[in-house]
Formats: sequence, C-alpha cells, structure tokens
Amino acid sequence: MSEIVLRGGTVIDPSQKLHGVYDVLIGTGKVQAIAHRIPAENRMILDVSGLTVMPGLIDVHTHLREPGYEEKETVLTGGRAAAAGGYTAITAMPNTRPVTDSAAKIRRLKQLAAGAPVRIWPVGAASKGSLGAEPAEIAAMAACGACAITDDGRGIQSAGVARQVLQLCAESNLPLLEHCEDESIAGCGQLHEGRLAEKFQLPGIPVSAETVMLARDILLAGETQARLHLMHLSAAASVELLRVAKDRGLPVTAEVTPHHLLLAEDDVENLAALAKMKPPLRSTKDRTALQSALAEGVIDIIATDHAPHTEVEKSGSFAEAPFGVVGLETAFPVLFTFLVERGVLTIDQLVDRMSCRPAAIFRLPGGTLKPGSPADVAVFDLQCQFIIDKEHFYSKGKNTPFHGLTVRGRPVLTMVGGRIVMRDGKVFS
Repeated sequence: MSEIVLRGGTVIDPSQKLHGVYDVLIGTGKVQAIAHRIPAENRMILDVSGLTVMPGLIDVHTHLREPGYEEKETVLTGGRAAAAGGYTAITAMPNTRPVTDSAAKIRRLKQLAAGAPVRIWPVGAASKGSLGAEPAEIAAMAACGACAITDDGRGIQSAGVARQVLQLCAESNLPLLEHCEDESIAGCGQLHEGRLAEKFQLPGIPVSAETVMLARDILLAGETQARLHLMHLSAAASVELLRVAKDRGLPVTAEVTPHHLLLAEDDVENLAALAKMKPPLRSTKDRTALQSALAEGVIDIIATDHAPHTEVEKSGSFAEAPFGVVGLETAFPVLFTFLVERGVLTIDQLVDRMSCRPAAIFRLPGGTLKPGSPADVAVFDLQCQFIIDKEHFYSKGKNTPFHGLTVRGRPVLTMVGGRIVMRDGKVFS
C-alpha cells in the first residue's frame, strides 16, 4: 500500500490535545506522522484543506440484526452505513436470533464482520438466550474476542443474576453494558409517563423504571468492582445517580444517544413512531440535564443505539410499532449542528465523546491519530450544508426522526487501517 498524505486539513485529536492545520502521513495501515508540512516524495496526496480531520468515530451501541432479522439490517449494510457516517468501528449487540451467547456465536459473528468496510467488535450476551435466568458463557466469549457483555434490549431483571454476571465480567475484564429498565415498573409502557401518555391514553414509562435498576447496578458494581457501562441514559435523575457513583470512584461509565440529546417527549406528537424508543424521550428538563452532563464529562460518550426496523413496522400505530431509531448516518451532522454550532459542546468535546473516549473505555484500537496507531480516520466538511434524506441511507433502516432536517458537517472520507472505505458519500465494500 502506497503512503498517503492528507494535506492541509484542520486536525482535531483530543487524545493529543491537537487542534490545528497539519498534514497527516499514513502508511502500512498506521498513522506515521503529523507535521505542518510532509514532503510529497512519490506519495499519494489528498488535499483536505478546508476540511476537518479526526480519529474515526466509534459507536459502542449498534444493532446489526444479523442473524435472524436480515430484513431490518445485516452486518454488511450496517457496516456500510457506519462508513458513510464517518465511523471506523462499531460494536454488534447480541439480541439477534439466535442470541449471541456463546463462543461459537462470537466466532460466527467475526466471520460475518470480516467482509464489512469497518471494524466490527462483537458483544456477547450477559445471560443465556438473554432470558435473564443464568449467566452466559462470559469467559469463553471473552477468550474469543467479545469486547463487552450485555442483554441489551432488556435489563437483567434479577439482582442475583446481575451480581453473578458482574462477577464474571470482573474476572474476564470486560464491561457489562446495562439497559437500565425495571420491567415490573415499565410494564407495557409505550412512551414517557407524562402529558402525552395521558393525552393519547397510552401506558407510560416512569423515570423510576430507569433509576431503580441503575441504582441497583451501581451498588453491585461497587461491590464486585466490575466495569459497569450504563446505556442510553434518558433522565436528569439518572445523571445525579451517575454523578454520585463517579464521586465515589466507582468503575462506572455512561452513554447518551443523539435522539435523547436533541429531542424530547413533545416531539412524539409530530414524529409519531419515529420518536418511539427505549428509554423514551423525556422532558425538556431531562434533555437539558443530559446535554450539561455530557459537556461536563459526567456522561462519558455518545452512542447511537442504531436500531433499524422496516418501514412497514414503523408506519403502523404507535402502540404496535417497535422501539428504536437509526443513527449511524445522521449522528455527527445533527450533533455538530444542534450542539456545537449552538455552543453546548465544542468541536473538540464532540470528537472526544464520539471517538477518543469510546476507544479508551472499551479498550479498542483507534480513537487517536498518534503516530503508530491504526490509520482509522474520518474527514468532515463542517461548512457543507445539506438535507438529511433517508432514501440515500446505506442502512436498510429508514426509521430516523431527523429526515428532512438541514444540517452541517458532511462526512467526506473514511479510512480504516489506511484503506479508503468511503469517499464523497460512496462506500467501497
């Protein structure tokens, strides 16, 4: 592979506290050097002046649906969507059919992932069949390359099983990713327990459905000293519990999604099932608390919870529609437009929360442009204004609440291991 110089872009790499105009030299799949001027010397020169160069984005919460739900998404289509969105690595949630709950199924997923344009890291189930009755083969899955453990789609309802899983995760040095939802409280809730639930006479999901399990698992993480990662926080009360855990030095991290950062329960009225997800969109007060916690660093990272469904499924009644929205191809532009350009986050904070910190927390390669690191790179045109159009998605899922929005921050180049996998919107794989 010939060497490539990304010439004259604004390089943003919070892992090195780097923000300025530089050249980036890439060769043998790695970042070789960053300097103000790198000689051409028969290298391929890519002029990225006026563009922004950063470590490739990393999503630690992606539903690829394969095996079992290929009509919604596959490993390949999800990988293409990731590359189109500037992501160089994603994790594959285990709530497939069958559930990824054994070493053999981890190996199978790795085989499928080998043909994708981005790095795909398998996540193993916490319990057998994700039924919550007994722990899955956590040590064996760790040995086969699982990067984390979760029953995402549902939380571990039994405190005893959750404690066992955390102990096994501690022994295998893997984080438990917890979907914090106490089903005895959430019941058959469809949206946030509030004004709209009353208006539409639909069962609501109270904040306590999230905070009761979240508090339980923080206590268990303190007792077992296992790494606990709290998925898709939705409420101000959850932020305060997380803050206490961090103040006490517990091994707890957390994520928030673009939709919980930018939308609130009132948006359900206009978006209908395109705004139906778990946890549900909550109040504007909750949304503001999530934004502030992310800026402060109490919430560590942004994860998409990319959850593709067919258009038929999402076009029915609200009560019958499945939970979830897609996010890989919209995350950076909507967050740049509505958080960075409005002064909620700096661009450096956004890159940190979408790339550097996910890599560090999950102990994955990438998330940095330090010389010697994998050349997983994303280039964005922050000045380019465009309209989000779901019909142009690589993902099979078109269930986005952001269709039709005018945004800035178009992904124009994605490199994985020094190989160009997306350029000007075209994915190569």
